[in-house]
Amino acid sequence: MEFGWEPYLSERDKKHSELWGKKELNGFGNKPALVLIDIYYSVLGLEREDIFESMKTWRGSTGLEGWEAVDKTAELLKVARASGVPVIHVKGLHSGVNSWGRRKRAAPTMSKEMIEKGQQIVDEVKPIEGELVIEKAAPSAFQGTPLAFQLQSLGIDTVIVCGETTSGCVRASVVDGATARFRMGVVKDCVFDRTEASHYINLYDMHHKYADVVSLDMAKTYLASMAADAPMLKAG
Repeated sequence: MEFGWEPYLSERDKKHSELWGKKELNGFGNKPALVLIDIYYSVLGLEREDIFESMKTWRGSTGLEGWEAVDKTAELLKVARASGVPVIHVKGLHSGVNSWGRRKRAAPTMSKEMIEKGQQIVDEVKPIEGELVIEKAAPSAFQGTPLAFQLQSLGIDTVIVCGETTSGCVRASVVDGATARFRMGVVKDCVFDRTEASHYINLYDMHHKYADVVSLDMAKTYLASMAADAPMLKAG
């Protein structure tokens, strides 16, 4: 499988990967959950536009690459729901807390209605009845939230992650999930970022340290195997 990070590695990096790099997947368990992180309109825009066009209105937009990942996430979400895999949506808490970012940004000039729309999870992957929505006040979906407790109460051993940004909230969540000893999976087709280098290098780093980075097809096959009438996929 081509991961996409190969062009971003120097010759030294490639040599290091040959000697030390991950050679095979660690494998997932028998009780997964699908966690979708920060898939709301302000990081995509209300229209499907090229990133630089979208940024004229939504400065934090990820553009068409983000929308492509959302469409693929919707495919995976459909499989998870059909297979009875728990789905948890995580989004930022947008009021009453200071921003965790360290760069200063001008306050948005758009209307209150537009700001509120931007904070909504996009229709393509919006929660349905029975799916938990967690708001977070830090990059990680685990930090200061009940996510770990919810996963433990469900007997979850594997967390499959989609969303944005690959280098930010996704990575922070994957590191914390691995720290809590969950088997972490990142679906490379279903995570997205604002810059290509950040996206691919963080996929590379997560794959070699904290998670298995897998394709959409691999993730769909895995979640489909959780259906009651499907053969159980054994842990690796």
